Amino acid sequence: MSALILLFACLVLGIAVKRWATLPAGIVQGINWWVINVALPALVLDLIPHVKFNTQLWFPVVSMFVVFFGAWLLFALIGPRFAWSRQRIGAMTLVCGLGNTSFMGYPMMSAMRGQAGLSIAVVADQLGTFPLLASAGVMVASIYAGRSASTGMIVRRILTFPAFMALIIGIVAGWMGGWPDVVHGVLAPLGATLTPLALFSVGMQFRFGLEKGQAGGLAAGLGWKLFVAPCLCWMLGHSLGVGGLVLTVGVLQAAMAPMISAAILADEYDLDPQLANAILGAGIVLSLITIPLGNLWLPAG
Repeated sequence: MSALILLFACLVLGIAVKRWATLPAGIVQGINWWVINVALPALVLDLIPHVKFNTQLWFPVVSMFVVFFGAWLLFALIGPRFAWSRQRIGAMTLVCGLGNTSFMGYPMMSAMRGQAGLSIAVVADQLGTFPLLASAGVMVASIYAGRSASTGMIVRRILTFPAFMALIIGIVAGWMGGWPDVVHGVLAPLGATLTPLALFSVGMQFRFGLEKGQAGGLAAGLGWKLFVAPCLCWMLGHSLGVGGLVLTVGVLQAAMAPMISAAILADEYDLDPQLANAILGAGIVLSLITIPLGNLWLPAG
């Protein structure tokens, strides 16, 4: 409970600072740079050598694909029925198909399921969500914005992402017996900075505003992201014999709030940014309720 209170406190503090404090220029970009380029790779390097890869670890990764491509199929089918623009369909595919499985997923999994759950969450994020953002996410944004995307650029973006490189190095380190204690003593405190800074950054970027005619898109998007998609992932895992902590973390990562980077991508490609940010803001708040409730219902480990 104290860990969840810490998450909520960091988020609220970020919102309060954004609202009432005078912030230095570029503070959000600076914090995000640290989280993405230092804290996140350090956490991955520290955790991955301890992951015991087994035949069920496909599930958290596949779940991320189910959420994304399920969102794309759903909104491509229902969008024309509700007279949604191509930009709106593209925006909803991005923000409702890609979850915040690192900035919010890591801290929440650590709080609810400890280091073992966090290690599985890293696998879901680094082998599922991030490659999807860098490949299919860019492709969807390009298609619905009428632009083209270079295959070489997408591959380069994946291979040079710091946390992805850390994942590969961490796997090799695990094969060789793990890190010496002195290396762990450096990586662990660096990785520990991710939780407070990531949620503080999310709070400072929090925005919510809804215009006329957007309520239906908001309801459909959050209904998919926070409820329908994780339920489908649970049914998939349960029917194929996946259980315990792997099932739990896979479903909870599928149920995470929309990804901030997905909303930024929608904004960059001019894909209904107003609705994208409304879904992002409402999803963050609601997920602070739905994720702990889902955690109570799912297997203990």
